[in-house]
Amino acid sequence: MPKTASKTPLKLWIAGARLRTLPLAIAPVAVGAGAAAATQAFDPALALLALAVALFLQIGVNFANDYSDGIRGTDADRVGPLRLTGSGSTKPKAVKYAAFLFFALAALAGLVIVVLTQFWWLLAVGAVAIVAAWFYTGGKSPYGYAGFGEIAVFVFFGLVATMGTAFIQIGNWDQLSLLGGIAGGFFASAVLMVNNIRDIENDAKVGKRTLAVKLGRRLAKGLFFSMIWLPFLLLVPFVLIYPLTALAYAAVLLILPTTLIVATATTAKELILALKLTSFAALAYALLLGWGLAV
Repeated sequence: MPKTASKTPLKLWIAGARLRTLPLAIAPVAVGAGAAAATQAFDPALALLALAVALFLQIGVNFANDYSDGIRGTDADRVGPLRLTGSGSTKPKAVKYAAFLFFALAALAGLVIVVLTQFWWLLAVGAVAIVAAWFYTGGKSPYGYAGFGEIAVFVFFGLVATMGTAFIQIGNWDQLSLLGGIAGGFFASAVLMVNNIRDIENDAKVGKRTLAVKLGRRLAKGLFFSMIWLPFLLLVPFVLIYPLTALAYAAVLLILPTTLIVATATTAKELILALKLTSFAALAYALLLGWGLAV
C-alpha cells in the first residue's frame, strides 16, 4: 500500500488527480486545433474551451476510477502511484464528490461551447462522455472490468476529442481530424493497455477482466506495440500534403525505448516508466502534428 504519511492533504489530492495523465487530454485538442488552423478556421477561445473540457473530464475520470476501484477493493494491493480511496488516505465520499465536481466543470465548459457555436446536439455528446467516464469502473457492471476500456478510450480521448475540437471551429467534419483522432486514440489506448499489463496479476485476482487479463501478457504486449507504432504509419498521408508534420516522427525517440522496456520488462516499475514515456510520446506527436498542420 502506498505510503502517505509524508504527504500533505494538498499533495494527496494532486497525486490523486494523476496529473501525469493530462498529456492524453491535451494531445487530441492540439491535433484538432491544428486541423482547424489548416482550414483557416482556428478560434483560440473555442480551442481553449475544448482543452478545458478535456482536462476537467480527464481529472474527473481519474477521481471516479480512484473511488470506484477503491470501494471495490481492487486497489488494495496495487503497485503504482497513490490511490486516495484504496490507500485509506481520503474518505471515499470526498473522492466521489471530487469526481462530480470536475465532471460539472467539464459540463460547464462544454455548455459555453454549445452556446457560442449553437451546436445544441453537442449536449448529448457531452452527457454520453460523462456517463461513459463514470461507468468505466463505476456502477454494478463497469465496462472497464469487462475488457472494453481501450475501446472507450480510443473513442472518447481519440476520435471524439480530436474531431470535436476541430468541428466546433470548422463547423463540419474533416479528414484531418479523423486521421489525427485515430492516431491519438491508439496512443491513448496504449497508455491504458500498458497500465493494465502492469496490473495484470492483481486485476485477475480481484476479478477485473481487463483486455490485458483476457489476452494474457504476451498478446497484450503485442497489441500494445501495434498501438504505439500505428500512429506513425497514419502520419504518412499528413506528410504528403503538409510536409512539416514529418516533425511528429520525432516522437519515435520516445517510442523506441518504450518498446524495448515493455518487451523486456520484469518489474512493475519498468512498466510505469513505459507508461510515462508513452504518454509523453502521445503529447509530442500531437503537438508536432498540430503545429505542422497549422503553419
